[in-house]
Amino acid sequence: MTIKPLADKVLLAPMEAEETTASGLFIAASAQEKPEFMTVSAVGPGTEKYPMTVKVGDKVIITKYSGTNVKVDGKEYTIASVKDILAVVD
Repeated sequence: MTIKPLADKVLLAPMEAEETTASGLFIAASAQEKPEFMTVSAVGPGTEKYPMTVKVGDKVIITKYSGTNVKVDGKEYTIASVKDILAVVD
C-alpha cells in the first residue's frame, strides 16, 4: 500500500531511539519520549499558506502530540502537517 500525503501533510517514519549515550549511560524510556526525531518518507504538494519546506529523506524533529499515527504493512508512521515540524536535522 502506498501513502500519498495531501496538501501540507508529510508522512514520517520514526527513527530508532538511542538506548545509551555515547559514553555508555542508559537512557530511561521516559527520556526517549517525544519530541521525536523522524525521517520524512513522503510529502504533499504544500499549500499557498504552508509551502512544502522539507523533502523525502530529511531528518526532522516534531512535537510530542503531532499528527496521526498509522500502521501500514506492519510499519508505524505519523502523518503530520508541515507546520508541526520544529526543525530539520543535518
